[in-house]
Amino acid sequence: MNMLGTFIKPMHPEGRKFVAIFAAITAGLFWLTPILGWIGVGLTVWCYYFFRDPERVTPPRPGLVISPADGVVSLIEPAVPPAELGLPAVPLTRVSVFMSVFNCHVNRAPVAGEVSAVAYRAGKFFNASLDKASVDNERNGIAIRMEDGRDLAVVQIAGLVARRIVCFVKPGDKLGRGERFGLIRFGSRLDVYLPEGEVPLVKIGQTMIAGETVIAKLGGGEDA
Repeated sequence: MNMLGTFIKPMHPEGRKFVAIFAAITAGLFWLTPILGWIGVGLTVWCYYFFRDPERVTPPRPGLVISPADGVVSLIEPAVPPAELGLPAVPLTRVSVFMSVFNCHVNRAPVAGEVSAVAYRAGKFFNASLDKASVDNERNGIAIRMEDGRDLAVVQIAGLVARRIVCFVKPGDKLGRGERFGLIRFGSRLDVYLPEGEVPLVKIGQTMIAGETVIAKLGGGEDA
């Protein structure tokens, strides 16, 4: 690891046009006044940083469920998965990870398996940290069929600022654990619905790193 790589991370292609727009506006601001121009520089750097896409080292141990997002665990509670995914209407443990505008917003698969369903639903834009965001906000749900035949659901939820959910996968696609499957622009949340009977190993307020932090160990047990 070198010092440059510590501070400068690769940017996801989805962010290129936004950084270009910020840079163009910044050039115009410099033409008006240097003070506004330097504010624009700061915002352009922030935009680049928002779309950063660092490499992550996913734990190889079988049976682990990994966080799909950077952020903080905001809720852990029983809830029925979104009806549009076609999963049984039974309460499952839902772990919600809230992403601020300063978190990396590239989303990663919590488990390996085949995408059995992808379902988008338009909605509102409440603060993503609120419980009602899971029901009322714009969302995109993905069901992943694991090797043991069970499904795990992960749902991208738009937030107060977010206005665009991006999903890279479709039904039938194969996903590796920790593989990128989408992103959400400018502040949002991801919900993970664990398979029935599975218990999370995280707590509310815990910081998550997408592709690395263990949420649960399938089959039980605390030794992750």
